[in-house]
Amino acid sequence: MHALSIPTWIIHVSSVIEWIAAIWLIWTYGELTNNRAWWGLSLAMLPALVSAMCACTWHYFDNAESLEWLVTLQATMTLVGNFTLWAAAFLIWRSTKSFNAVNNTVEPKPIKSEQ
Repeated sequence: MHALSIPTWIIHVSSVIEWIAAIWLIWTYGELTNNRAWWGLSLAMLPALVSAMCACTWHYFDNAESLEWLVTLQATMTLVGNFTLWAAAFLIWRSTKSFNAVNNTVEPKPIKSEQ
């Protein structure tokens, strides 16, 4: 008996493929816009990819006790990935602020609701 069912494997593998595609698309967007902050986001996504691959590897070997260190590595990469994604989001936000300043554009003001 294996640790995961076929439908669960399909979800795991498709999620990894989608994440790889998202990394590539974000990198391409960074090239098209010439905004390196987007490249930073694609690189910041790599720890989460490593985390997902740790989980898939551990499950592939039926959650073997000898590979339990992968669980710790997965948790660590998830934590690192959360911080790198936060940092990348901050850099993108900051790059939009500097872009608006250079191009003399004004950010839209929030709409006030009438009460």
